Amino acid sequence: MALEELNTSENRKRALRREIKAAVAALDKGYTKEADLQIFRHVAGLPEYEQAGTLFCFVGTSSEIDTAPILEDALRRGKRVGVPRCISRGIMEVREIRSLRDLEAGKYGIMEPGAHAPVIQAEEINLAIVPCMSCSHDGRRLGYGGGYYDRYLGRTRAVKAVICRERIMRADIPVEPHDQMMDMVISEKGVRRLVGQ
Repeated sequence: MALEELNTSENRKRALRREIKAAVAALDKGYTKEADLQIFRHVAGLPEYEQAGTLFCFVGTSSEIDTAPILEDALRRGKRVGVPRCISRGIMEVREIRSLRDLEAGKYGIMEPGAHAPVIQAEEINLAIVPCMSCSHDGRRLGYGGGYYDRYLGRTRAVKAVICRERIMRADIPVEPHDQMMDMVISEKGVRRLVGQ
């Protein structure tokens, strides 16, 4: 990809992030609550979720999908659950939690495991539940711009499932060479399995 194309993709991503941030802020709380519940039900119904011994899932912030039901359900089922911990700019690791009480506010105010929590290696993860600002139905994901997830997901062979509310999905997500494509897209409307990713 030429430098000019990269700059165009980066500019488009920046503009999309601004647009999506405004769209998320305007979402009705009733819609988000119901959408998040349906997304949880779709995740919990996945054969990959049922079979996963080790699950990686982000901890949703106030503007993201509420992942507490996913985390609590996985823990209740006896799965090994890993969540991200930011190490430095653009770098994260996955650490195990045994309860949501194991979470504390990290460097950026995001809830994460403490430094004492056991590390889960990328190759141990069976299913990764991935956040986004937005995504497309064909598995292109717009992240927050830090590259944390693209770097980390490039090291795992886990099934990668992005979760996104349907009302903030976009068809025009630019893709760059370092962007990780998802294996499935899950919204309140259902699960889209992507072949050949």
